This record gives sequence, structure tokens and C-alpha cells, in this order.
Amino acid sequence: MTFPTHGRPAGEILSEVASERSDDLDWRGGKAFSLVYNVDDPDLEALQHEIASSFLHENALNPFRYRTLLRMEAEVVDMACSLFGAATGSMSSGGTESIFLAVQTARDHARARGVTAPTLVCAATAHPAFAKACKYLDVRQVRLPTRSDGRADPDRFASAIDADTALVVVSAPCYPFGVIDPVTEIAALAAERDVLCHVDACLGGYLLPWWERLGEPVPPWDFRVPGVTSLSADIHKYGYAYKGASTVLYRDRDLYQRQIFMYDDWPGGLYASSTAAGTRPGPPIAGAWATMTHLGEEGYLRLAERVRTAMRGFTAGIAGIDGVRITSDPDLSLFEFGIDPDAEPDTGHGNGPLDIGGIADAMDDRGWNLDRQDGGLHVMLSPGHDKVIDAFTADLADSVAHHQSDRGGDHVYGGVVDRA
Repeated sequence: MTFPTHGRPAGEILSEVASERSDDLDWRGGKAFSLVYNVDDPDLEALQHEIASSFLHENALNPFRYRTLLRMEAEVVDMACSLFGAATGSMSSGGTESIFLAVQTARDHARARGVTAPTLVCAATAHPAFAKACKYLDVRQVRLPTRSDGRADPDRFASAIDADTALVVVSAPCYPFGVIDPVTEIAALAAERDVLCHVDACLGGYLLPWWERLGEPVPPWDFRVPGVTSLSADIHKYGYAYKGASTVLYRDRDLYQRQIFMYDDWPGGLYASSTAAGTRPGPPIAGAWATMTHLGEEGYLRLAERVRTAMRGFTAGIAGIDGVRITSDPDLSLFEFGIDPDAEPDTGHGNGPLDIGGIADAMDDRGWNLDRQDGGLHVMLSPGHDKVIDAFTADLADSVAHHQSDRGGDHVYGGVVDRA
């Protein structure tokens, strides 16, 4: 496509997009397990649309020109600090930026102490955003094998931490298996060596406090753990805001100061920002504030109860199907399931050995959108999934019984658009 010579009528553009979107992911139908978190709450969705429209053109580059956004952002950070026990922090555009900021802060902290070649130590299950941050920020990543349960191994961390270590990373939980790393043990190791420790709770941060209040077993993971120095948690995941809203938080204000950028050697005057972004759109800030204040503790507990119902239903359903099993002991509402290694080579479906890719294809054909991982298929549950437990279980059982061989194809977690 070349740049258009003449513009097109608004109605024509909207009609084209509406038609094309029929092939996009239908997250409201309960058959999607990533990218969007289905709250199944029309009132909240209507509020979010209205608040986004109200701040559609606002730019939080200079928050003092938009004092409403300034107040909203400050209150979001205050709420996050009170929830996790932090001293201070900021909003960001998402988990990747929050992770970048934590790594940059740790890198600069280490450089100030004379470390010239800083490293980051993490388990192999740490989110790829840490590898990305290390690439961009000139930090060497040290990736360690996990224990057999998919959790980080404190003994391997103890051996890997050295004089160049700027940051150790633990996940609460990790994305692939939904398990929480032994935060207490690894944070203690970091504290003993005077090294910073970051908890990646981008995924679980805004669900774990309510999960714990529902009585579910949650190992220590936030700033209540001595040695934890920073934490990331995405509001646009289990905080149920729309996309573009995360938080990065710190135990003390001095550490947070390293995240702030200030520049006054410029004819345009003082330039300052607390995140990587310059221009920042108003809607994600306003949307996060509106969502958190609308739901409150009562609303988040109610939604957590629905997620727990979905989790119990899905895990019980999978457990009742011969030939497949959940590959970990998840601490939260996400997990991987794959072929049961103890299953019969041919579990009655008549097409030879069970094939997890073929099962995924069969579920695709039934309208489900399960993400493919190296060891199986990934499920991440939202409140709206409590309505599709029986349908999912029935379709999965049928797919296991009647699938063909994997059709192949590209299946990726992220993607790159390159039209050249």
C-alpha cells in the first residue's frame, strides 16, 4: 500500500474494519486464553469505553497540564504500593517496559558501585522481556535450569551470583507453568550478597492478593519478603484494565530515583520523565484508575472467585480425560497440559500415538485458541471462563479421541511485522 492521495469517508473506513474484524480473536466468547482478560462485566466495559473516550487525545508527557491524569496516576501507584507493600513506583505501558525499567535501575545501581559488566541471573522460565532488556541495556543474562517442578532452583542461584551480578529475578508466577518461584529463599541469597532482587509479578500481581484472601495457598512473594527490592505487576492483566497499564514498584525511594531521567542541557528547557516513554497516552492511565476504583476489594475478590471456579473446573475436566495431563502443580490460574507419558500409545482414537499438536489443531477447528508451548498447550483463565467449563471439557475429550497428526504451521507467542 502506498500513501493515499485522497482520503476516504469515515463510514467506508468503519465498514471495512468491521468486516475485517470478524476474523479477529473473539475473546468475549470464552474460547481465548491469552492476550485479553475477559472480565464478563458489561458495566465495567462500558465504563472503560467512556473513560477512554474522555481522555482519548490527552498526553501525559507533561502531567502538570493534565492534573486529572496526574492525580489518577498518583492514586494508581498509591493503591499498588498499599497492595504489595512498596514504598514508591510508577506506571508504565506494560510488563515489558516495567521489566526494562527494573533492569535499567539495577544496571545503573551496579555501575554506581563499580560493576563494569553487570549480569542478570534468572531461571529459564523468566519472561523473554528480561532477555530483551538485557540485549537493549547491555546486561549479560545468566539463565539457569529450573527444578523438576518448573520452579527456580535456589542452589543454582547461589552458585551463579557473583561480584558482577546486578539483579536476580524470580517469577510470581512464571508464564509457562503457572508456578511461583521460591522467592523467600532466592531473595535471601540476594540480600546476603547485597544484590537487588526483582519479582516479576506482571502476570499474577493483581490476582495473588485476592487468591490469598480466598484461602488459597500462596507462598510469600511480594515486599513482605525481606530482600525483594523491586516488583512489576500489570494492571491490564488480572487488574482487568485495558491494554497499556502496568506498575513497577520499589522498596525504597533512593532506588526508584535511578529510574528517573532528567535532562536540562537543551534549548527547549528541562526534560524529565520517570519511564522510558516521552509522550504517554491518557486513556491507559485513566482506564487503570477507573477500573481499580470501580472494582475495589469487593469486586476483585468476586472476580477472583470466578477465576478459581474456572480453574477448578478446567483442571478437573482435563484430569478426567485419558491421555492428557497438566504438566505442573500450578499456584495460580494458568498452566500447561500435554500428553500423559503413562498413557497407552494409542488411547482409542484410532490414529496412532497421541499428538499434542494434532489435539491443538482439533481444538482450533472447534473455535478454541490454545497457545502452543514446547511441552504442551497453555491455558490462562479469566472470570468469563467459568461459563465454558463443560463445553471446553467436552471438546477436548472429543479432540483427544479423534484428532489427526499435527498440521504444522507457525505458532508464536509474539510476532514481528516486516513488510519490506
